[in-house]
Amino acid sequence: MIVGNINELRLNPWLPSKINASLDYVLKNINADSLAGKYEIDGENAWVMIIEGNTRPAAEALPEYHEKYLDVQIVLTGQEGMAFSLKPPHTEVMEDKLAESDIAFIKTPDDETMLTMNAGDFIIFYPGEVHKPLCMLNDTVSSVKKAVIKIAKDYL
Repeated sequence: MIVGNINELRLNPWLPSKINASLDYVLKNINADSLAGKYEIDGENAWVMIIEGNTRPAAEALPEYHEKYLDVQIVLTGQEGMAFSLKPPHTEVMEDKLAESDIAFIKTPDDETMLTMNAGDFIIFYPGEVHKPLCMLNDTVSSVKKAVIKIAKDYL
């Protein structure tokens, strides 16, 4: 897991070139006015989805992980809690959709930690890293627009 701000990429000069190129694509082509949907960066190797949604109580959501793709989440507008765990993802699988859509949901680990994500902030989850996006902060529902970059691990 790596955290940063898309407007301060110079602070992360050691990021792999394919991650840097994908973040640069978003910086140059995506903003708060971009329409929801999928935007191609490099075919099935890398793309970005613009998603709009509301935060929800962390207790009402299941953590997720991916197997084939890195998940780079960038907040465009709003504020969200991003829960994560440092434990292995296979604590107790609740729903396995890895084969069809590269996502599995697990029982919430007891070491879950919450991070506040503001506009411009990004977080990179490598395959197998457990995370729970769109969590409420301070018991308040917030509207969030974000860019989610998917990068094939074999592409790096």
